[in-house]
Amino acid sequence: MTFDELKQLDPKDPGRWPLAVRIGAIALFFVLASALLLWFGVWNRSKDELARHEADEVKLRAEFKEKHGKAVNLELYKAQLVEIERNFGAMLRSLPNRTEMQGLIQDISQSGNGVVQEQLFQPQGEVLHDFYAEQPIRIRVAGNYHELAGFVSSVADLPRIVTMHDVAITTSTGRGASGNDLQMDVTARTYRYLDDEEQAQKAQQKKAESNNRKRR
Repeated sequence: MTFDELKQLDPKDPGRWPLAVRIGAIALFFVLASALLLWFGVWNRSKDELARHEADEVKLRAEFKEKHGKAVNLELYKAQLVEIERNFGAMLRSLPNRTEMQGLIQDISQSGNGVVQEQLFQPQGEVLHDFYAEQPIRIRVAGNYHELAGFVSSVADLPRIVTMHDVAITTSTGRGASGNDLQMDVTARTYRYLDDEEQAQKAQQKKAESNNRKRR
């Protein structure tokens, strides 16, 4: 059949078409229908799955890069850990134990002898932490600027760790005070490490508190 004959076919009356043309049209219809079903039924689902796989690939690449970086720097991390443990051990050894604490408090009190007038020296209750205890001490001393600085310097020169907090300096109003006299209120904090018995007691106490919270 020629092209001119195909043009003369009536699209509204396919029943009058030649048999070969009808078979060709039916075959073309099934091909197009199959292509549409393949597109909507398979390709669209595959597209979403492909996008998920691409996202997973990006995530896995990032994880691999991170783990590879850690593996490459593993020896460096180990060396840093050893250095941290050594520094921590040195810091821990600089803390007094329970029996040495009273002597340290006396050393702090005597730091101002002959330098400033000590008006208040009042140790507070200990504050327990995981492996150390903190001992706050309220202190009030009077003197001129250089004398107060000398007192702070004497405390800083002690062989143990002592930190100064809540420093307040005002003009001294005590008897015989001159215009150059100052009064300093400060909370000194010193620290000691908990011995094995104290750490065991603290761990037992934390366990008991955790069990009590679970029962509530």
